Amino acid sequence: MSDSLMSTYARLPVSFEKGEGVYLYDTEGNKYLDALAGIAVCSLGHAHPRVAEAIADQARTLIHTSNVYNIPHQTELGDKLCGLSGMSRVFFGNSGAEANEAAIKIARLFGKKQGIDRPKIIVASGSFHGRTLATLSATGSRKVQAGFSPLVEGFVRVDYNDLEAIEKIAENSSEVAAILVEPVQGEGGIIVPDEGYLSSIRKICDDNNWLMMLDEIQTGMGRTGKMFAFQHEGITPDVMTLAKALGNGVPIGACLAAGKAEEIFTPGTHGSTFGGNPLVTRTALEVLSIMEEQDIPAKAAEMGSYMLTQFKQALADVDGVIEIRGHGLMIGINLNTDCGELVSQALEKKLLINVTAGKTVRLLPPLIITKEQADEVISTLVALIKDFL
Repeated sequence: MSDSLMSTYARLPVSFEKGEGVYLYDTEGNKYLDALAGIAVCSLGHAHPRVAEAIADQARTLIHTSNVYNIPHQTELGDKLCGLSGMSRVFFGNSGAEANEAAIKIARLFGKKQGIDRPKIIVASGSFHGRTLATLSATGSRKVQAGFSPLVEGFVRVDYNDLEAIEKIAENSSEVAAILVEPVQGEGGIIVPDEGYLSSIRKICDDNNWLMMLDEIQTGMGRTGKMFAFQHEGITPDVMTLAKALGNGVPIGACLAAGKAEEIFTPGTHGSTFGGNPLVTRTALEVLSIMEEQDIPAKAAEMGSYMLTQFKQALADVDGVIEIRGHGLMIGINLNTDCGELVSQALEKKLLINVTAGKTVRLLPPLIITKEQADEVISTLVALIKDFL
């Protein structure tokens, strides 16, 4: 590794030079089955020909103009996302952290409009919302926050999946303006809340005039079996953030708003130099077209259910396997011990996985994965876990 790079990553000893579908090829020509998809980013797989052509064609035409001007692809993408989600307005940034920054600013402005001097946002333990100063302050991880105090104030923490804690705050605080949660916690270990969790939060927010804000950066774009995870419960949030799979690897983030949140931002309250430029919005439009035409969310639901069932059957009697959780193609295998070394062991078997929250093997494969490829992931990983435990 070059000495010129800051030491912000504990990199694995491999470099990839090309990809095709669910596979990556390293600089030595070895083929790897990617069950991580760039951490839920390349949901349509690597080097998708239609996505590649959209990027190339737009790069030959126009990459960037300032947001001082109208950007037709941005307008079209905003209309498309609003139509699919039931939201009303969109702000485009370059990442999930930027999308969540926008959401936090919307919540604060909303609170100020309600006469709250120091608006607060309820967030959950075990959450992950980004690494900017505000989003890491919202994140429920001491490890992520370590060394960066003083943190941004204004966040009230509750346990994830604990509705009573939220209701208690509602009874005792007049400073809350919003709630920000993930429909499924990804970095927290694929934590799936009880059925009705989101719809109950929706009701609490309605009853208290709070904004319901959902971080769908990992769960959005078909990952859980619906285009957006909140659609499983038939509700609509006031604010939703997207990134990761929206550009299938091209950096783009989006903060969507509806109802009482849709007119909070006005000219001068927020902005981005690169956000929503012609290149990234053209790419995201092609990604959405493919997902709709091929009903990718339904494929994620089918394959996710299959893989979850197979893992549960194969690991049912294995001591040390605590729980196997999943929602669509977000799958977590929780062990009773730290298991980070499984990442390197899987790499040796030409399988790319991830371990999060120390003890949870996390799988986020491309949503185009076939049954045969899923079976390869299952058989390889089951053998590794059995040997490890």
